[in-house]
Amino acid sequence: MSDSPSAPGVSDPASSPPRFRWWDHAIGLGIASTYTMLLVRTARTLGYARDEGFYFEAARSYVRWILLLLENRRVALARPAIDAAWTVNHEHPSLMKTLFGLSWHYLHVKHRIFAEAGTAFRFPGMVMAAACLWLVYVWGTRAVSRRAGLVAAACLALMPRVFYHAHLDCFDAPVMFFWALTAYCYWRSLEGRPAWGIATGVAWGLALNVKFQVLLLPAALLMHWFIVRGRDNSRALKVGGLSIPLAFASMLTIGFALFFMLWPWMWFDTFLTTDGRPGRLGEYLGFHWNHAYYNMEFFGFNWFRPPFPRSYPYVMIAITVPAITLVLALVGVISRWRRLARDVAPLALLVPAIPRWKFLALREYAADRPGDDPRGTDLLWLAAGGSILALWWKPNTPIFGGTKHWFTLYPFLALFAGAGFEWTARALERVLGARLRPRWLPGTALAGVCLLSPLAQTAHSHPFGLSTYTPIAGGNPGGADLGMNRQFWGYTTGSLVGFFNRELPQGGSVFIHDTAWPSWEMMVQDHRVNESVRAGYAPADSDLSIVHHELHMNEVDYQIWQAYQSPATFYVLTHDGVPIVSVYRRPPRAN
Repeated sequence: MSDSPSAPGVSDPASSPPRFRWWDHAIGLGIASTYTMLLVRTARTLGYARDEGFYFEAARSYVRWILLLLENRRVALARPAIDAAWTVNHEHPSLMKTLFGLSWHYLHVKHRIFAEAGTAFRFPGMVMAAACLWLVYVWGTRAVSRRAGLVAAACLALMPRVFYHAHLDCFDAPVMFFWALTAYCYWRSLEGRPAWGIATGVAWGLALNVKFQVLLLPAALLMHWFIVRGRDNSRALKVGGLSIPLAFASMLTIGFALFFMLWPWMWFDTFLTTDGRPGRLGEYLGFHWNHAYYNMEFFGFNWFRPPFPRSYPYVMIAITVPAITLVLALVGVISRWRRLARDVAPLALLVPAIPRWKFLALREYAADRPGDDPRGTDLLWLAAGGSILALWWKPNTPIFGGTKHWFTLYPFLALFAGAGFEWTARALERVLGARLRPRWLPGTALAGVCLLSPLAQTAHSHPFGLSTYTPIAGGNPGGADLGMNRQFWGYTTGSLVGFFNRELPQGGSVFIHDTAWPSWEMMVQDHRVNESVRAGYAPADSDLSIVHHELHMNEVDYQIWQAYQSPATFYVLTHDGVPIVSVYRRPPRAN
């Protein structure tokens, strides 16, 4: 599998990465295309999440404005038209919602490529998730080896939570891609090619138009640059010649320009309103900086307001990412510790407790040596991947989004897993290579062993990705026993549509609990639910009532018991025996 020219005895797989070929992009495209087709094929069994319903509405509004722009530019560019279209759901930037709308209009309404409107809305997010696999393969191949790139892409694809979110008309898979793309373009810019410096600004500008947290990324990249270019920067400062790399200048100029250009909502009252109040940019930043708190269960406690547990992201990573992926990533970090140590050695200057002689030793250790990586790839993976976790150093950072808020970590976790796999495969080949033919057989067998469990876990998780926990937690029943959140967004109603159609063949109403009205309407529009089955607003007015099992929603059960004068459930939707949604049926009315 590997085409690396290095000798079998080389312990550091990154010391001699293979020469990248044009057909490596063809391999990446094949990976991305396969993943996209898999997501499309499995989308129908996945109900629509609450946030998706809001983005459906926004996408339709935005695409109507774009069509108006194509027909009558003067009217479209006037403030009344822009405000009318872009005021819808403006707490997030516009890029992905615009793509959702364009996909819906051209791939469903106009050309009927997708029979379901919901799948057409979701398609751009699927493409972004798949493109991230392409990117991870390319980066892993350039930095380590082809088989490391393949394993890294597979590790990212086969994370149950990533697979779930990759289906959605949401922003978490897209921001994962654009974050990693920005870091990759920056990494390539360290080769000294101006085009990649400009591409860094473009990628970050697009990322800014997806989600708020990408504002953290430049700080991580700047820290990396100061460390890996430490000696050069010191010499430049002595002669007063330190200059800003093109990548950062591009982010400050092209990046912010793209942010404003691609979001018409920001074209008016940008900084201040006419009466002196903070403008739309301040409103946007303030919404996220002072975000509302929502409920999340963690170890049996319902967290609703700060202080939140700082351990939350680390525990959730440990029990939702397949264990073999975490082990391979740890091996990848350990196998590359020498380079990491050399990269971070200049930080000893910031630690007064380290005596001067120790720093001199560290500086010598960090000096250039044959085989060193001048771009500090390993440090970049740590900085760009781990920087998102800095948000949870503050105990008031909300935890309501579960794992999706640190998805930007996962491409880099997967890259380290690919490097760990390469190191392990080479060690195995050194031991068994002389006895087995062909020589690539041990590595291939190892890949199968390492990826079998993530594949099985991910396949089994669908369509209950948010209810899935790894064997470290005891599987899905273990996660429930530990008191971990079973779901959010009310999307599991989609797994009951066949039940509703069977139980209400003549029509009726269902109290849909946590499912957003637009999400329910999309299931009706896509003919998943019979049109005669209506959404009810309260248990007392509904033939069936459902409860999505979340700790803070236990009171809904009591409300239904009172309305129906019975605590008996009619049906319980389960995943590995864990209750996900309970269904109640209203008793027949007395004559």
